[in-house]
Amino acid sequence: MTDGNSSKYNLSVRIYLLIFALDTHFLNWKVMAKAIITYYGHSCFRIKAGGSSIVFDPYKNGSVPGLKLPKGIQADAVNCSHQHDDHNAAELIAVTGKKLNFTVSKLTVPHDHHNGQHRGLSDITFVELPDLILCHLGDLGRLPTAEEYTAISKADVVLMPCAGYYTIDSKEADEIIKHLKHPSLKVLMHFREGKRGYDVQEDIEDVMRDVKGVKRLDQSELTVESGNIPDEIVTLNPIQK
Repeated sequence: MTDGNSSKYNLSVRIYLLIFALDTHFLNWKVMAKAIITYYGHSCFRIKAGGSSIVFDPYKNGSVPGLKLPKGIQADAVNCSHQHDDHNAAELIAVTGKKLNFTVSKLTVPHDHHNGQHRGLSDITFVELPDLILCHLGDLGRLPTAEEYTAISKADVVLMPCAGYYTIDSKEADEIIKHLKHPSLKVLMHFREGKRGYDVQEDIEDVMRDVKGVKRLDQSELTVESGNIPDEIVTLNPIQK
């Protein structure tokens, strides 16, 4: 082989190895799933992910002391965990009806400690994307069963009540947190703060005596990405405009 041919051969080998390395890299590379979570107070959130959006548990105006659902909230779908006025105001959301690019599934659980005899039933709802699962616990009224814990513990983000009377209380919320995966982001909801919320609920300061390490975020929205989930317990500041 002449020097010229040898050089061309070596160059061809290097180009081939480079292409092989790039192909291997992109085969192993995954697109990070991302979700944007916006809080409107009480148990109402909007989740945007995969080009789709869903609102959870919008409340009727006047149903939650100190809170009023903002006008003009738009989403592709709305999900109400149960049919109480502080969770079922689907008519206040501008729904596009577009097909969702994520999977929504549910578990139905008691709204109380008496197998639903006092307050009926409520849904735990899961939003699932590749490599990212979000879970809204609705008005869960008692500690989960082993089967329910198995499902909840797969979630990367858990939106959870914590203030008692109508739902699990702070001690029960703390117990549930101990069963969740690490890392996972826990967002507290359905609590009283100042003039917001019901008098019979625990105030967030009372909740924080049992649920340690809560971060009070002065923001209404946060973004989470698969592979970069903060292992934190947080509260958000609800949008009220």
